[in-house]
Amino acid sequence: MGNKRIDSSRRQFVKTAIATAGTLAVGSFIEPFKFMLFATEKPNGEGPWWGIGIDISKCIGCGLCAKSCKKENDVPKDPFYFRSWVEQYTVLNDESIKVVSPNGGIDGFPGNEDEENIFKTFFVPKMCNHCAKSPCTQVCPVGATFESPEGIALVDEKYCIGCGYCIQACPYGCRYLHPEKGTVDKCTLCYHRLKEGLAPACMEVCPSGARIYGDLNDKNSELVMFMKENNYQVLKPHLNTGSKLYYNALSSEVR
Repeated sequence: MGNKRIDSSRRQFVKTAIATAGTLAVGSFIEPFKFMLFATEKPNGEGPWWGIGIDISKCIGCGLCAKSCKKENDVPKDPFYFRSWVEQYTVLNDESIKVVSPNGGIDGFPGNEDEENIFKTFFVPKMCNHCAKSPCTQVCPVGATFESPEGIALVDEKYCIGCGYCIQACPYGCRYLHPEKGTVDKCTLCYHRLKEGLAPACMEVCPSGARIYGDLNDKNSELVMFMKENNYQVLKPHLNTGSKLYYNALSSEVR
């Protein structure tokens, strides 16, 4: 009788331990996504809260977005500096992956030599994710990088000391040190155009409608409708940055 009670207690202990572990595991899995969902709404719910949508299935790799961005924002002509760029991913039958972005995609992409061995190929536009919990703003020692009331990550050149901490902290590789100014530069979602009621330059020239932007507080905005109609994802969700750059058809190969 005593052994039966002991066995019963052991079974109950194991059940409780498994249930507790399962709860903790699920909680640990869900927690990083909590803020990602919260990032779709401005904390006080007032005024625009800008976000971006990119439909990879529609991107044709023309590079017009990167080209117009350079022209609009006076980005250095050197092929190593971009606020926005396009990458081409080629997945081969042996599961190896090639990623290229010659001159940010402005000059187009070279053809694939061995087409028979290609499993799939696609284009991925990239830019600042304008995170609601951005690592870059957290590490800036002088407050030069900050978030606007509309949720746009910006850099104040008057205060930037060019230390590069924010460049290292950005998990998406979206910042660079301007070779002439000595200050950090990045995508501003064409903040100067938004203030005038104009679309960002990259959105305006996209011929396939692969890039959109919108007010996440406006339930009828193009971006909110995009998010309702597609199974959107963000890059590196496990980092809990509150990214406001939402992708449709984001493949697992994209980093």
